[in-house]
Amino acid sequence: MNETREISNAPPVRKRAQRMRWFIEVFESQMAETAGETGNTFDLDRARLAQVFSEWLDAFNAQKPNTPEDQRAYVGFAAGLMVRTLLRHKPVTGQVQRDADTSNPAYFWPEGYLYVVFCLNVRGMVIEMDFEGEQSLSAELDDLRTWWSFKENVGEDPSLAIAFLDLFAGDKPEWSTPDIFQSGGVDQISGQFFNAKLVTSDD
Repeated sequence: MNETREISNAPPVRKRAQRMRWFIEVFESQMAETAGETGNTFDLDRARLAQVFSEWLDAFNAQKPNTPEDQRAYVGFAAGLMVRTLLRHKPVTGQVQRDADTSNPAYFWPEGYLYVVFCLNVRGMVIEMDFEGEQSLSAELDDLRTWWSFKENVGEDPSLAIAFLDLFAGDKPEWSTPDIFQSGGVDQISGQFFNAKLVTSDD
C-alpha cells in the first residue's frame, strides 16, 4: 500500500529526467544493459556526462513550449537534443568484442548505438508513462546504410542527430532546421531496448 502511494505520488518521468542524479543513474543502467546484451565494453567519463546534462538542460529550457498541446511533441525534440549533446561531448569510449559483426549497428558504432538506445528509451518511458502513448520504431534503426549516413552527417553537423533520432523513432524528421522545435507535432514512442529502473526520489 505504501509502495503504491509512493509511486503514484512520484513526479512525472519528464520532470525526473531534468535532474542530474536521475539522468546519470539511468544512463549508467543503460550502459550496463547494453554491454550485457552486446558484449561491448564501455568506459564512462562522469565529468563529461555531467557536462552533457548541464548543456542539454540549458538547450531544453531555451525552447520549452508554454502550451500543453506541445508538451508531448517536445519530448521527441528534447530526446534529440540529448543525442546531439552526447555526440558533442563524447562521454563514453566503447570497445567491441573480437570478431564482432560490424554490419550490426551496435558493433559498427558502439558509442553512437548506446546514445541512441538510451535516448529512445527515455523518450519512450516519458511518452508511455506520462502521456499513455507508444512508438513503432523504424526499420532504419537496424539499417547499416542509415547508420553510415548518421555517423558521417552528425560528424559535420551534430544538430542532424535530432532528425536522425526522429527517423529511428518512426517519426517524421525535420532535416532543414532540426534544432528548432516545430510546434504542433506529435510523437508516438515506446521503449524497446531497456526498461530502466526509475528513481522516485524528489532529490
